This record gives sequence, structure tokens and C-alpha cells, in this order.
Amino acid sequence: MMERQQAARQQQPAPDMILLFVVLGLCAFGLVMVYSSSALYARQATGSATSYATRQAVYLAAGLLLMWLVYRTGYQRLVRLVYPALLLCLLLLVLVLVPALGTRAGGSQRWLRLGPLGFQPGELVKVVFVLYLAGSLTRKKESIKAFGRGFLPHLVVSGLLVVLLLMQPDFGTAAVLTLIMFLMLFLAGTRLRYILVSALAALPMAYGLVAGSAYRMRRLLAFMDPWTHRFDIGYQISESLMGFGSGGVAGAGLGAGRHKLFFLPAAHTDFIFSIIGEELGLLGAAAVLLLFGLLVWRGVRAAWRVPDLFGSYLAFGLSLLIGLQAMVNMGVVTGLLPTKGLTLPFFSYGGSSLVCNLLAVGILLSISREAEVASKPPEAKVTWP
Repeated sequence: MMERQQAARQQQPAPDMILLFVVLGLCAFGLVMVYSSSALYARQATGSATSYATRQAVYLAAGLLLMWLVYRTGYQRLVRLVYPALLLCLLLLVLVLVPALGTRAGGSQRWLRLGPLGFQPGELVKVVFVLYLAGSLTRKKESIKAFGRGFLPHLVVSGLLVVLLLMQPDFGTAAVLTLIMFLMLFLAGTRLRYILVSALAALPMAYGLVAGSAYRMRRLLAFMDPWTHRFDIGYQISESLMGFGSGGVAGAGLGAGRHKLFFLPAAHTDFIFSIIGEELGLLGAAAVLLLFGLLVWRGVRAAWRVPDLFGSYLAFGLSLLIGLQAMVNMGVVTGLLPTKGLTLPFFSYGGSSLVCNLLAVGILLSISREAEVASKPPEAKVTWP
């Protein structure tokens, strides 16, 4: 009996080891950069230069444990949790808006305080929304081209989430959810005209949100001409560009960056990529790009090879989620996009982002395990798991 159990364990498929090592590399790299970019902030705030890095290490340990548990559980079992998880996220987004429960910081009310810990529901919403889309698109595969059943329900759910996010306000997460919805609907075979008409209809609303908010207009002006507003609304992006540009090819050296010396706000959170560019130069920035590119490629590869439609949609969506967040964050830091308030996955300081991204990776690893033993051709991926 013991020999049979041992043989069965040996025959169990392994996950995508390249994906696993890429994520572990990103996490280790990120932890080093959190310490490098936060030491002075941490010393001023807590008296210890290592306090932020230590907290990030604890978040990382919790995230890795969650990643392993989700991987062992298997992505197929998650289909039962789609609607309970979606309802939980809606409840959390409502609760965070309650003044007595939500915590305001940086002009936004995005955090729920759980004793000494803070949790940002918007980070969990991203993963759960992809899970909802994967389950819903799989169930409605026969009617995906119909407007009433295949397109409208997803638009309504995403619209509700986006409205609650904008009330915080969290424009970056709302934009990412909208883009992921359109991309996944396109992949599922929704009529292109539905997507285009919806996107065009959303443009006036997006303009109204920006034009009607002095805070967002300031961000847009800073993006369009940061140097004219160098010491005002364009200060952060100007410092980011100078820090990134001063790194040259090889960088100033790990820990030798100057812009983290209270010149660049949010150096260890949203703008940590600027510190990477300054201290490790073009080579370090290229290494980060390469690692994220490998992660997205292995996720898309798993999506293509897994034998069931639910797993395929889920892997595509989670790969897009991580890749889009990284792309937007890097675009903001390098002045290619207006400031959105999105973190750089696995790098930026913060427990909610790190743990939820590792949750997504655990699901991807589970899908990759099934993809490794898949024998059906891609054309046969049309059945519910």
C-alpha cells in the first residue's frame, strides 16, 4: 500500500517550474529593493531602517503560504466560490466607504483597518473579477455572441465594481478591471461592435470623471508637461524621471540612489521602479521587464495548453492582470502614462498587493500543472471541467 501511494505521488504532475522560479525571483528582487528604497523612510517613521522590509518579508511569507495552499487545492474547485467571492468583494467595497471602517490616506479611502493591519479590498477584487469572468464566460460559451446574455451581464457587474472603486476613489483599479473585461470578452468571441460601442460610450464618462475632479486634472497636467510644473504638480514625476535617467546603463549601485533620500515621494511603493532604474540602471530595469515578460508568457502558455475552457480563461485573465499592472506602473514611472496609483506587482511595499498577486500565481501554477499533462489539442478546449 505504501509503495503504491509513493508511486502515485511520484507520478503527480509538477507545475511550471519556470513560472515558479520567475515569481520567486521577482519576490526576492522586490524584497531587496523595498529595503533599499525604504530604509530612510522606515528609520524616520519607526526608528528602525529594516522595519518596512521586515513587514514585507512577513507579507511575502503569508503570500507564499497562500500560493501553495491554492496550488494544492486546485483551480477547478474555485468555480464553486465564484459568486460567494464576488458578493464578499462587493460587501468589502461598500464597507471601505463607511467612515468608521475605512481608512483614508493620500486622498483616497481604500483601506480597511483590521487591528494593526490594513487591507485594501481593491487588490482582492482584481483576482476575484477575473475568476468571475472565467466562470461566467465558460457557462455562457454558447451564447457569448448574444448581447442580452453574453455581453450585458458582464458589463453590469463590472460597472457596479467600477462605481464602488471610483467612490474611493481608485481610478487605476477601475481602469484595469474595465480593460481586462473587454480583453477577456474579445478572447471569448464577443461581437467586436459591442466592445467598441461600449468603449466609445465610456469615453465621455471618463472625460467627465477627469475634468470634474481637480485632483485628476492636476495629475493629467503633470503628465502632459511635468517640467513646466517642476516644483508643483509635476514634482513627483519629474523626480522619478531624473532618478531613472541618472542611473545610466549600469546604475549608481544598489543602495546608492539619491532620489530616495526624501526627494521622490512613494519611492518604496508606487515609484519603486524609478529607484531600480537609478540604482541598477538600464540593465536592472531590463531584467525586471524580462522577468515580467517571462511570467506573462508562461501564464499564456498554460492557458493555451490546459484542456478545459475555465482554466484557459482563468490563466489568460490572471496573466493579463499581472502584466497590465506592471505595464501601467512602469509607464507612469517613466512618464508614458498619467499617474494611476497602481503598484508594481511583487516589488511595491504593501501586503494587500503582494498577497493577492501571489494568490493569482498559485492559481496559475495549479493551471500549469494540468496543462503539463494535457493531451487534448487546443481546438478541443470547449468543455466545462
